[in-house]
Amino acid sequence: MDPKKTIAIKDLDVKSLLGKEKAEVQIASDLPLRKWLYSWLLDPNIKGNHQKSIDKWIGLLILANLFALIFEHTPVIYEPNRLWFHYFDVVSIAIFTIEYLVRLYLAPEDEEFKARKHARLAYLRSPFAIIDLLAILPFYLQFFIPIDLRVLRALRLLRILKLFRILIPAYQEFQGLNNGRSFRQKIHALIFASPYGGQLHVIFETFIGLWVIISVFAVILESVHSVSYILHVEFVILDSIAVAIFTLEYCLRLYSCVEEPGFKGAIAGRWRQARSPSTVIDLLAILPFFLEVFLHHLIDLRFLRVFRLVRLLKLTRSNDATTTLVKVLSREWPVIGAAGFIMLLLVVLTASLGYLFEHDAQPDKFENIPTAIYWAVVTLASVGYGDISPVTPAGRAMTIVLAFIGIGIFAIPAALLSSAFSDELHKEREELKASLYVILKDGLIDEDELKIIRREALRMHLNEAEVTALIQHIQHGLEKESKLQSMPISTIAQKPELALEHYKSLLSQIRQVGMLTDSAAFEALAVGKEKLSRSEIELWRQIQQ
Repeated sequence: MDPKKTIAIKDLDVKSLLGKEKAEVQIASDLPLRKWLYSWLLDPNIKGNHQKSIDKWIGLLILANLFALIFEHTPVIYEPNRLWFHYFDVVSIAIFTIEYLVRLYLAPEDEEFKARKHARLAYLRSPFAIIDLLAILPFYLQFFIPIDLRVLRALRLLRILKLFRILIPAYQEFQGLNNGRSFRQKIHALIFASPYGGQLHVIFETFIGLWVIISVFAVILESVHSVSYILHVEFVILDSIAVAIFTLEYCLRLYSCVEEPGFKGAIAGRWRQARSPSTVIDLLAILPFFLEVFLHHLIDLRFLRVFRLVRLLKLTRSNDATTTLVKVLSREWPVIGAAGFIMLLLVVLTASLGYLFEHDAQPDKFENIPTAIYWAVVTLASVGYGDISPVTPAGRAMTIVLAFIGIGIFAIPAALLSSAFSDELHKEREELKASLYVILKDGLIDEDELKIIRREALRMHLNEAEVTALIQHIQHGLEKESKLQSMPISTIAQKPELALEHYKSLLSQIRQVGMLTDSAAFEALAVGKEKLSRSEIELWRQIQQ
Protein backbone atom coordinates (compact mmCIF):
# COMPACT_ATOMS: atom_id res chain seq x y z
CA MET A 1 0.00 0.00 0.00
CA ASP A 2 1.31 3.42 -0.92
CA PRO A 3 1.99 5.69 2.05
CA LYS A 4 -0.42 8.58 2.45
CA LYS A 5 0.75 11.94 1.21
CA THR A 6 1.28 14.43 4.01
CA ILE A 7 1.54 18.21 4.18
CA ALA A 8 3.45 20.21 6.77
CA ILE A 9 1.38 22.74 8.73
CA LYS A 10 3.48 25.64 7.47
CA ASP A 11 2.74 24.60 3.88
CA LEU A 12 -1.03 24.30 4.40
CA ASP A 13 -3.00 26.53 2.02
CA VAL A 14 -6.26 27.52 3.72
CA LYS A 15 -7.88 28.62 0.44
CA SER A 16 -7.13 25.24 -1.07
CA LEU A 17 -8.40 23.55 2.09
CA LEU A 18 -11.78 25.32 1.83
CA GLY A 19 -11.95 24.80 -1.93
CA LYS A 20 -11.92 28.55 -2.60
CA GLU A 21 -8.63 28.82 -4.38
CA LYS A 22 -8.68 30.23 -7.86
CA ALA A 23 -7.07 27.70 -10.09
CA GLU A 24 -4.39 29.16 -12.29
CA VAL A 25 -5.33 28.30 -15.85
CA GLN A 26 -2.34 26.72 -17.56
CA ILE A 27 -3.17 27.66 -21.16
CA ALA A 28 -0.40 29.03 -23.35
CA SER A 29 -1.35 32.15 -25.28
CA ASP A 30 0.65 31.09 -28.36
CA LEU A 31 -1.44 27.99 -29.07
CA PRO A 32 -3.19 27.63 -32.43
CA LEU A 33 -6.59 29.33 -32.39
CA ARG A 34 -8.61 26.11 -32.47
CA LYS A 35 -6.57 24.51 -29.70
CA TRP A 36 -6.70 27.71 -27.64
CA LEU A 37 -10.49 27.96 -27.96
CA TYR A 38 -10.99 24.30 -27.05
CA SER A 39 -8.77 24.68 -23.99
CA TRP A 40 -10.74 27.67 -22.74
CA LEU A 41 -14.27 26.56 -23.62
CA LEU A 42 -14.66 22.78 -23.74
CA ASP A 43 -11.68 20.94 -22.27
CA PRO A 44 -12.94 19.17 -19.07
CA ASN A 45 -9.38 18.39 -17.95
CA ILE A 46 -8.24 22.00 -17.45
CA LYS A 47 -9.20 23.54 -14.11
CA GLY A 48 -10.28 27.15 -14.13
CA ASN A 49 -11.49 27.32 -17.73
CA HIS A 50 -15.07 28.06 -18.77
CA GLN A 51 -16.21 24.51 -19.47
CA LYS A 52 -18.24 24.01 -16.26
CA SER A 53 -19.80 27.48 -16.48
CA ILE A 54 -20.91 26.84 -20.06
CA ASP A 55 -22.50 23.50 -19.10
CA LYS A 56 -24.26 25.13 -16.13
CA TRP A 57 -25.76 28.02 -18.10
CA ILE A 58 -26.77 25.78 -20.99
CA GLY A 59 -28.53 23.49 -18.49
CA LEU A 60 -30.43 26.45 -16.97
CA LEU A 61 -31.44 27.62 -20.44
CA ILE A 62 -32.79 24.15 -21.22
CA LEU A 63 -34.93 24.20 -18.06
CA ALA A 64 -36.15 27.71 -18.91
CA ASN A 65 -37.19 26.43 -22.35
CA LEU A 66 -39.13 23.62 -20.70
CA PHE A 67 -41.09 26.05 -18.52
CA ALA A 68 -41.69 28.33 -21.50
CA LEU A 69 -43.13 25.39 -23.41
CA ILE A 70 -45.48 24.60 -20.52
CA PHE A 71 -46.72 28.18 -20.30
CA GLU A 72 -47.22 28.35 -24.07
CA HIS A 73 -50.02 25.82 -23.64
CA THR A 74 -51.86 28.27 -21.37
CA PRO A 75 -53.58 30.73 -23.72
CA VAL A 76 -54.26 33.32 -20.99
CA ILE A 77 -50.50 33.60 -20.34
CA TYR A 78 -49.25 32.96 -23.87
CA GLU A 79 -51.50 35.18 -26.00
CA PRO A 80 -50.71 38.56 -24.33
CA ASN A 81 -46.99 37.71 -24.30
CA ARG A 82 -46.69 35.92 -27.62
CA LEU A 83 -43.96 38.28 -28.87
CA TRP A 84 -41.80 37.81 -25.77
CA PHE A 85 -42.10 34.03 -26.06
CA HIS A 86 -40.99 34.30 -29.67
CA TYR A 87 -37.98 36.45 -28.76
CA PHE A 88 -36.99 33.99 -26.04
CA ASP A 89 -37.24 31.10 -28.49
CA VAL A 90 -35.09 32.91 -31.07
CA VAL A 91 -32.42 33.77 -28.48
CA SER A 92 -32.41 30.18 -27.21
CA ILE A 93 -32.05 28.79 -30.73
CA ALA A 94 -29.22 31.25 -31.44
CA ILE A 95 -27.33 30.14 -28.31
CA PHE A 96 -27.90 26.43 -29.00
CA THR A 97 -26.83 26.90 -32.64
CA ILE A 98 -23.64 28.70 -31.63
CA GLU A 99 -22.88 25.92 -29.15
CA TYR A 100 -23.46 23.27 -31.82
CA LEU A 101 -21.24 25.01 -34.39
CA VAL A 102 -18.48 25.67 -31.84
CA ARG A 103 -18.45 22.01 -30.80
CA LEU A 104 -18.38 20.98 -34.46
CA TYR A 105 -15.48 23.34 -35.21
CA LEU A 106 -13.49 22.19 -32.16
CA ALA A 107 -14.19 18.46 -32.63
CA PRO A 108 -10.65 17.73 -33.98
CA GLU A 109 -9.28 18.82 -30.56
CA ASP A 110 -11.61 16.57 -28.57
CA GLU A 111 -9.94 13.46 -27.11
CA GLU A 112 -12.87 11.32 -28.27
CA PHE A 113 -12.62 12.33 -31.96
CA LYS A 114 -9.09 13.62 -32.59
CA ALA A 115 -7.77 10.15 -33.39
CA ARG A 116 -10.45 9.58 -36.08
CA LYS A 117 -9.67 10.20 -39.74
CA HIS A 118 -12.64 12.56 -40.08
CA ALA A 119 -13.05 14.03 -36.62
CA ARG A 120 -15.96 16.33 -37.43
CA LEU A 121 -17.88 13.59 -39.23
CA ALA A 122 -17.34 11.31 -36.24
CA TYR A 123 -18.66 14.08 -34.00
CA LEU A 124 -21.76 14.55 -36.18
CA ARG A 125 -22.55 10.84 -35.76
CA SER A 126 -22.08 10.89 -31.97
CA PRO A 127 -25.19 10.75 -29.70
CA PHE A 128 -24.50 14.15 -28.14
CA ALA A 129 -24.22 15.86 -31.53
CA ILE A 130 -27.46 14.24 -32.72
CA ILE A 131 -29.22 15.49 -29.56
CA ASP A 132 -27.83 18.99 -30.09
CA LEU A 133 -29.00 18.95 -33.71
CA LEU A 134 -32.50 17.72 -32.83
CA ALA A 135 -32.80 20.60 -30.34
CA ILE A 136 -32.46 23.23 -33.10
CA LEU A 137 -33.44 21.46 -36.33
CA PRO A 138 -37.26 21.91 -36.05
CA PHE A 139 -36.82 25.68 -35.88
CA TYR A 140 -34.90 25.81 -39.15
CA LEU A 141 -37.06 23.22 -40.92
CA GLN A 142 -40.11 25.47 -40.67
CA PHE A 143 -38.48 27.83 -43.21
CA PHE A 144 -38.31 25.06 -45.83
CA ILE A 145 -41.06 22.63 -44.89
CA PRO A 146 -44.58 23.66 -43.82
CA ILE A 147 -44.82 22.42 -40.24
CA ASP A 148 -47.88 22.86 -38.04
CA LEU A 149 -47.01 25.30 -35.26
CA ARG A 150 -48.34 22.89 -32.60
CA VAL A 151 -46.09 20.12 -33.92
CA LEU A 152 -43.15 22.52 -33.90
CA ARG A 153 -43.78 23.34 -30.24
CA ALA A 154 -43.94 19.65 -29.38
CA LEU A 155 -40.65 18.99 -31.16
CA ARG A 156 -39.00 21.62 -28.98
CA LEU A 157 -39.31 19.15 -26.11
CA LEU A 158 -36.30 17.48 -27.70
CA ARG A 159 -34.17 20.26 -26.19
CA ILE A 160 -34.48 18.61 -22.81
CA LEU A 161 -32.39 15.77 -24.21
CA LYS A 162 -29.42 18.15 -24.08
CA LEU A 163 -29.36 17.55 -20.31
CA PHE A 164 -27.87 14.15 -21.10
CA ARG A 165 -24.61 15.97 -21.81
CA ILE A 166 -24.46 16.58 -18.03
CA LEU A 167 -26.13 13.39 -16.86
CA ILE A 168 -24.14 10.84 -18.88
CA PRO A 169 -20.67 11.86 -17.58
CA ALA A 170 -22.08 11.90 -14.04
CA TYR A 171 -23.59 8.45 -14.56
CA GLN A 172 -20.31 7.10 -15.95
CA GLU A 173 -18.47 8.46 -12.91
CA PHE A 174 -21.12 6.87 -10.65
CA GLN A 175 -20.72 3.52 -12.37
CA GLY A 176 -16.95 3.66 -11.91
CA LEU A 177 -17.26 4.50 -8.19
CA ASN A 178 -19.76 1.66 -7.64
CA ASN A 179 -18.14 -1.02 -9.78
CA GLY A 180 -18.79 -4.42 -8.21
CA ARG A 181 -21.30 -3.13 -5.65
CA SER A 182 -24.86 -4.45 -5.30
CA PHE A 183 -27.97 -2.72 -6.65
CA ARG A 184 -29.06 -1.68 -3.14
CA GLN A 185 -25.64 -0.23 -2.43
CA LYS A 186 -25.85 1.79 -5.65
CA ILE A 187 -29.28 3.12 -4.66
CA HIS A 188 -27.86 4.01 -1.26
CA ALA A 189 -24.99 5.90 -2.89
CA LEU A 190 -27.49 7.84 -5.00
CA ILE A 191 -29.85 8.73 -2.13
CA PHE A 192 -27.52 9.14 0.86
CA ALA A 193 -24.34 11.18 1.07
CA SER A 194 -21.35 8.87 0.75
CA PRO A 195 -17.95 8.62 -1.00
CA TYR A 196 -19.66 6.55 -3.73
CA GLY A 197 -22.24 9.15 -4.79
CA GLY A 198 -20.09 11.45 -6.87
CA GLN A 199 -21.65 14.13 -9.05
CA LEU A 200 -24.78 12.04 -9.68
CA HIS A 201 -25.74 12.30 -5.99
CA VAL A 202 -25.31 16.08 -6.17
CA ILE A 203 -27.54 16.19 -9.28
CA PHE A 204 -30.14 14.02 -7.51
CA GLU A 205 -30.19 16.30 -4.44
CA THR A 206 -30.46 19.36 -6.68
CA PHE A 207 -33.32 17.73 -8.62
CA ILE A 208 -35.27 16.97 -5.43
CA GLY A 209 -34.63 20.46 -4.07
CA LEU A 210 -35.80 22.01 -7.34
CA TRP A 211 -39.04 20.02 -7.25
CA VAL A 212 -39.62 20.99 -3.62
CA ILE A 213 -39.37 24.68 -4.55
CA ILE A 214 -41.57 24.23 -7.66
CA SER A 215 -44.26 22.31 -5.79
CA VAL A 216 -44.35 24.74 -2.84
CA PHE A 217 -44.47 27.71 -5.21
CA ALA A 218 -47.37 26.02 -7.03
CA VAL A 219 -49.24 25.49 -3.73
CA ILE A 220 -48.83 29.19 -2.91
CA LEU A 221 -50.05 30.30 -6.36
CA GLU A 222 -52.92 27.83 -6.18
CA SER A 223 -54.34 29.80 -3.25
CA VAL A 224 -54.74 32.82 -5.57
CA HIS A 225 -58.15 32.30 -7.14
CA SER A 226 -57.43 34.20 -10.37
CA VAL A 227 -54.28 32.12 -10.98
CA SER A 228 -55.83 28.83 -9.89
CA TYR A 229 -58.76 29.37 -12.25
CA ILE A 230 -56.40 29.73 -15.20
CA LEU A 231 -53.84 27.04 -14.33
CA HIS A 232 -55.99 24.52 -12.46
CA VAL A 233 -55.18 21.58 -14.76
CA GLU A 234 -51.47 22.49 -14.80
CA PHE A 235 -51.42 22.59 -10.99
CA VAL A 236 -53.03 19.15 -10.78
CA ILE A 237 -50.54 17.64 -13.23
CA LEU A 238 -47.59 19.32 -11.53
CA ASP A 239 -48.69 18.10 -8.09
CA SER A 240 -49.12 14.55 -9.40
CA ILE A 241 -45.60 14.58 -10.86
CA ALA A 242 -44.17 16.01 -7.62
CA VAL A 243 -45.91 13.36 -5.52
CA ALA A 244 -44.65 10.62 -7.85
CA ILE A 245 -41.06 11.91 -7.51
CA PHE A 246 -41.26 12.30 -3.73
CA THR A 247 -42.94 8.89 -3.32
CA LEU A 248 -40.21 7.21 -5.35
CA GLU A 249 -37.56 8.98 -3.28
CA TYR A 250 -39.30 7.90 -0.04
CA CYS A 251 -39.46 4.24 -1.12
CA LEU A 252 -35.84 4.22 -2.32
CA ARG A 253 -34.71 5.80 0.95
CA LEU A 254 -36.46 3.11 3.00
CA TYR A 255 -35.18 0.38 0.67
CA SER A 256 -31.51 1.40 0.84
CA CYS A 257 -31.30 2.78 4.41
CA VAL A 258 -30.06 -0.59 5.72
CA GLU A 259 -26.68 0.26 4.17
CA GLU A 260 -26.35 3.12 6.68
CA PRO A 261 -24.26 2.21 9.77
CA GLY A 262 -27.03 2.99 12.27
CA PHE A 263 -29.88 1.30 10.37
CA LYS A 264 -28.81 -2.32 9.98
CA GLY A 265 -31.57 -4.91 9.85
CA ALA A 266 -34.20 -5.52 7.18
CA ILE A 267 -37.15 -4.61 9.42
CA ALA A 268 -35.71 -2.89 12.51
CA GLY A 269 -33.38 -0.71 10.45
CA ARG A 270 -36.12 0.43 8.09
CA TRP A 271 -38.46 1.06 11.02
CA ARG A 272 -35.83 3.28 12.65
CA GLN A 273 -35.40 5.13 9.36
CA ALA A 274 -39.17 5.55 8.97
CA ARG A 275 -39.36 7.09 12.47
CA SER A 276 -36.52 9.54 11.88
CA PRO A 277 -37.64 13.20 11.63
CA SER A 278 -36.43 13.68 8.04
CA THR A 279 -38.28 10.57 6.81
CA VAL A 280 -41.45 11.55 8.68
CA ILE A 281 -41.27 14.87 6.82
CA ASP A 282 -40.90 12.95 3.54
CA LEU A 283 -44.06 10.98 4.41
CA LEU A 284 -46.03 14.11 5.33
CA ALA A 285 -45.00 15.64 2.00
CA ILE A 286 -46.92 12.96 0.07
CA LEU A 287 -49.59 11.81 2.56
CA PRO A 288 -52.20 14.55 1.83
CA PHE A 289 -52.29 13.57 -1.84
CA PHE A 290 -53.02 9.88 -1.16
CA LEU A 291 -55.51 10.58 1.64
CA GLU A 292 -57.48 12.86 -0.67
CA VAL A 293 -57.39 10.34 -3.52
CA PHE A 294 -58.56 7.34 -1.49
CA LEU A 295 -60.82 8.97 1.12
CA HIS A 296 -62.43 11.86 -0.77
CA HIS A 297 -65.72 9.92 -1.11
CA LEU A 298 -65.96 9.57 2.70
CA ILE A 299 -64.99 13.03 3.87
CA ASP A 300 -64.01 16.39 2.34
CA LEU A 301 -60.23 16.45 2.68
CA ARG A 302 -59.46 19.47 0.54
CA PHE A 303 -58.22 21.25 3.65
CA LEU A 304 -55.25 18.85 3.65
CA ARG A 305 -53.87 20.52 0.54
CA VAL A 306 -52.36 23.28 2.63
CA PHE A 307 -50.19 20.66 4.37
CA ARG A 308 -48.34 20.20 1.10
CA LEU A 309 -46.29 23.17 2.28
CA VAL A 310 -44.59 20.67 4.62
CA ARG A 311 -42.51 19.75 1.56
CA LEU A 312 -40.49 22.88 2.24
CA LEU A 313 -39.10 21.10 5.31
CA LYS A 314 -37.46 18.55 3.00
CA LEU A 315 -34.84 21.22 2.30
CA THR A 316 -33.72 21.05 5.94
CA ARG A 317 -32.07 17.68 5.25
CA SER A 318 -29.14 19.46 3.61
CA ASN A 319 -28.99 22.26 6.19
CA ASP A 320 -27.09 21.76 9.45
CA ALA A 321 -28.74 24.77 11.12
CA THR A 322 -31.85 22.71 11.91
CA THR A 323 -29.71 20.00 13.54
CA THR A 324 -28.05 22.62 15.72
CA LEU A 325 -31.46 24.06 16.66
CA VAL A 326 -32.76 20.61 17.66
CA LYS A 327 -29.70 20.10 19.88
CA VAL A 328 -30.29 23.49 21.49
CA LEU A 329 -33.98 22.76 22.14
CA SER A 330 -33.28 19.33 23.63
CA ARG A 331 -30.53 20.71 25.87
CA GLU A 332 -32.41 23.81 27.05
CA TRP A 333 -35.86 22.24 27.17
CA PRO A 334 -36.17 22.28 31.01
CA VAL A 335 -35.43 26.02 31.14
CA ILE A 336 -37.63 26.81 28.14
CA GLY A 337 -40.38 24.65 29.66
CA ALA A 338 -40.17 26.57 32.95
CA ALA A 339 -40.37 29.89 31.08
CA GLY A 340 -43.33 28.58 29.09
CA PHE A 341 -45.09 27.52 32.29
CA ILE A 342 -44.69 31.03 33.74
CA MET A 343 -46.01 32.52 30.50
CA LEU A 344 -49.02 30.17 30.62
CA LEU A 345 -49.82 31.17 34.20
CA LEU A 346 -49.52 34.84 33.34
CA VAL A 347 -51.76 34.46 30.26
CA VAL A 348 -54.50 32.66 32.21
CA LEU A 349 -54.32 35.16 35.07
CA THR A 350 -54.41 38.11 32.66
CA ALA A 351 -57.35 36.66 30.72
CA SER A 352 -59.27 36.05 33.96
CA LEU A 353 -58.73 39.62 35.17
CA GLY A 354 -59.62 41.00 31.76
CA TYR A 355 -62.85 39.04 31.79
CA LEU A 356 -63.59 40.22 35.33
CA PHE A 357 -63.05 43.92 34.54
CA GLU A 358 -64.44 44.09 30.99
CA HIS A 359 -67.24 41.52 30.74
CA ASP A 360 -69.99 43.84 31.94
CA ALA A 361 -68.77 46.75 29.76
CA GLN A 362 -68.08 44.67 26.61
CA PRO A 363 -69.95 41.34 26.78
CA ASP A 364 -69.57 40.84 23.03
CA LYS A 365 -65.74 41.08 23.10
CA PHE A 366 -64.96 39.66 26.54
CA GLU A 367 -67.65 37.01 26.32
CA ASN A 368 -65.73 34.42 28.36
CA ILE A 369 -62.24 33.62 29.62
CA PRO A 370 -61.19 31.56 26.54
CA THR A 371 -62.05 34.58 24.38
CA ALA A 372 -60.09 36.83 26.71
CA ILE A 373 -57.02 34.59 26.33
CA TYR A 374 -56.57 35.91 22.79
CA TRP A 375 -56.53 39.48 24.12
CA ALA A 376 -54.09 38.47 26.89
CA VAL A 377 -51.60 36.90 24.49
CA VAL A 378 -51.76 39.87 22.12
CA THR A 379 -51.24 42.28 25.03
CA LEU A 380 -48.42 40.37 26.73
CA ALA A 381 -46.62 39.84 23.42
CA SER A 382 -46.78 43.63 22.82
CA VAL A 383 -48.44 43.07 19.45
CA GLY A 384 -51.60 45.07 20.16
CA TYR A 385 -53.87 44.51 17.14
CA GLY A 386 -56.54 46.74 18.63
CA ASP A 387 -59.51 44.57 17.67
CA ILE A 388 -60.11 43.85 21.39
CA SER A 389 -59.20 46.54 23.90
CA PRO A 390 -60.34 47.45 27.42
CA VAL A 391 -62.57 50.46 28.02
CA THR A 392 -62.89 50.49 31.80
CA PRO A 393 -60.32 52.39 33.94
CA ALA A 394 -59.36 49.21 35.82
CA GLY A 395 -58.94 47.26 32.60
CA ARG A 396 -56.78 49.94 31.02
CA ALA A 397 -54.60 50.28 34.13
CA MET A 398 -54.11 46.50 34.19
CA THR A 399 -53.24 46.53 30.46
CA ILE A 400 -50.48 49.11 31.03
CA VAL A 401 -48.92 46.99 33.79
CA LEU A 402 -49.23 43.75 31.80
CA ALA A 403 -47.72 45.31 28.68
CA PHE A 404 -44.58 46.19 30.65
CA ILE A 405 -44.46 42.74 32.25
CA GLY A 406 -44.99 41.04 28.89
CA ILE A 407 -41.95 42.75 27.38
CA GLY A 408 -39.73 40.91 29.87
CA ILE A 409 -41.63 37.62 30.24
CA PHE A 410 -42.15 36.95 26.54
CA ALA A 411 -38.54 37.90 25.78
CA ILE A 412 -37.16 35.15 28.07
CA PRO A 413 -37.59 32.18 25.63
CA ALA A 414 -36.14 34.22 22.74
CA ALA A 415 -33.15 35.23 24.86
CA LEU A 416 -32.66 31.64 26.05
CA LEU A 417 -32.73 30.28 22.51
CA SER A 418 -30.39 32.97 21.23
CA SER A 419 -27.89 32.37 24.03
CA ALA A 420 -28.13 28.58 23.77
CA PHE A 421 -27.73 28.70 19.98
CA SER A 422 -24.62 30.84 20.35
CA ASP A 423 -23.27 28.47 23.03
CA GLU A 424 -23.87 25.45 20.79
CA LEU A 425 -21.98 27.05 17.91
CA HIS A 426 -19.15 27.94 20.30
CA LYS A 427 -19.12 24.35 21.59
CA GLU A 428 -18.94 22.98 18.03
CA ARG A 429 -16.02 25.28 17.27
CA GLU A 430 -14.27 24.16 20.44
CA GLU A 431 -14.79 20.55 19.35
CA LEU A 432 -13.33 21.42 15.96
CA LYS A 433 -10.41 23.09 17.72
CA ALA A 434 -9.86 19.94 19.80
CA SER A 435 -9.96 17.78 16.66
CA LEU A 436 -7.54 20.12 14.89
CA TYR A 437 -5.25 20.00 17.90
CA VAL A 438 -5.03 16.22 17.66
CA ILE A 439 -4.57 16.35 13.87
CA LEU A 440 -1.90 19.05 13.92
CA LYS A 441 0.00 17.76 16.94
CA ASP A 442 2.53 15.84 14.82
CA GLY A 443 3.03 18.84 12.51
CA LEU A 444 1.83 16.89 9.44
CA ILE A 445 -1.58 16.46 7.79
CA ASP A 446 -2.47 13.52 5.57
CA GLU A 447 -5.24 13.35 2.94
CA ASP A 448 -7.84 11.84 5.30
CA GLU A 449 -7.18 14.53 7.89
CA LEU A 450 -7.51 17.21 5.22
CA LYS A 451 -10.93 15.84 4.29
CA ILE A 452 -12.00 15.94 7.95
CA ILE A 453 -10.88 19.57 8.35
CA ARG A 454 -12.53 20.59 5.06
CA ARG A 455 -15.81 18.84 5.93
CA GLU A 456 -16.04 20.35 9.41
CA ALA A 457 -15.04 23.83 8.26
CA LEU A 458 -17.69 23.79 5.53
CA ARG A 459 -20.31 22.38 7.92
CA MET A 460 -19.69 25.20 10.40
CA HIS A 461 -19.48 27.84 7.64
CA LEU A 462 -16.02 29.01 8.69
CA ASN A 463 -14.40 31.51 6.38
CA GLU A 464 -10.77 31.69 5.38
CA ALA A 465 -9.81 34.19 8.11
CA GLU A 466 -11.45 32.09 10.86
CA VAL A 467 -9.76 28.86 9.78
CA THR A 468 -6.41 30.63 9.47
CA ALA A 469 -6.78 32.17 12.96
CA LEU A 470 -7.81 28.79 14.37
CA ILE A 471 -4.81 27.00 12.89
CA GLN A 472 -2.43 29.76 14.03
CA HIS A 473 -3.86 29.62 17.55
CA ILE A 474 -3.33 25.87 17.70
CA GLN A 475 0.18 26.17 16.29
CA HIS A 476 1.01 28.80 18.92
CA GLY A 477 -0.38 26.55 21.65
CA LEU A 478 1.57 23.55 20.39
CA GLU A 479 4.80 25.57 20.36
CA LYS A 480 4.23 26.71 23.94
CA GLU A 481 3.33 23.19 25.03
CA SER A 482 6.47 21.80 23.36
CA LYS A 483 8.66 24.32 25.18
CA LEU A 484 6.98 23.63 28.52
CA GLN A 485 7.26 19.85 28.11
CA SER A 486 11.00 20.16 27.69
CA MET A 487 11.27 21.92 31.08
CA PRO A 488 11.21 20.16 34.45
CA ILE A 489 8.28 20.99 36.75
CA SER A 490 10.64 22.60 39.28
CA THR A 491 11.83 25.11 36.66
CA ILE A 492 8.26 25.89 35.58
CA ALA A 493 7.16 26.38 39.19
CA GLN A 494 9.86 28.96 39.82
CA LYS A 495 8.38 31.35 37.24
CA PRO A 496 4.70 32.26 37.77
CA GLU A 497 4.20 33.18 34.10
CA LEU A 498 5.45 29.73 33.02
CA ALA A 499 3.35 28.06 35.71
CA LEU A 500 0.28 29.93 34.43
CA GLU A 501 0.93 28.86 30.83
CA HIS A 502 1.46 25.27 31.95
CA TYR A 503 -1.78 25.37 33.94
CA LYS A 504 -3.70 26.72 30.92
CA SER A 505 -2.17 24.04 28.72
CA LEU A 506 -3.26 21.30 31.12
CA LEU A 507 -6.79 22.73 31.32
CA SER A 508 -6.96 22.82 27.52
CA GLN A 509 -5.90 19.18 27.32
CA ILE A 510 -8.54 18.18 29.88
CA ARG A 511 -11.21 20.01 27.87
CA GLN A 512 -10.05 18.26 24.70
CA VAL A 513 -10.29 14.88 26.43
CA GLY A 514 -13.83 15.77 27.53
CA MET A 515 -14.86 16.75 24.00
CA LEU A 516 -13.37 13.71 22.32
CA THR A 517 -14.43 11.04 24.83
CA ASP A 518 -17.85 9.69 25.84
CA SER A 519 -18.52 11.88 28.89
CA ALA A 520 -21.34 9.66 30.19
CA ALA A 521 -19.17 6.52 30.06
CA PHE A 522 -16.26 8.45 31.59
CA GLU A 523 -18.32 9.61 34.59
CA ALA A 524 -19.96 6.19 34.99
CA LEU A 525 -16.52 4.58 35.19
CA ALA A 526 -15.14 7.27 37.49
CA VAL A 527 -18.10 7.12 39.91
CA GLY A 528 -18.99 3.44 39.67
CA LYS A 529 -15.48 2.11 40.27
CA GLU A 530 -14.46 5.07 42.44
CA LYS A 531 -11.55 5.95 40.19
CA LEU A 532 -11.99 9.62 41.07
CA SER A 533 -13.04 11.33 44.29
CA ARG A 534 -16.17 13.48 44.46
CA SER A 535 -14.15 16.69 44.41
CA GLU A 536 -12.16 15.46 41.39
CA ILE A 537 -15.39 14.65 39.51
CA GLU A 538 -16.83 18.09 40.35
CA LEU A 539 -13.63 19.72 39.13
CA TRP A 540 -13.86 17.68 35.89
CA ARG A 541 -17.46 18.86 35.34
CA GLN A 542 -16.56 22.49 35.99
CA ILE A 543 -13.68 22.38 33.51
CA GLN A 544 -15.97 20.94 30.84
CA GLN A 545 -18.53 23.75 31.23
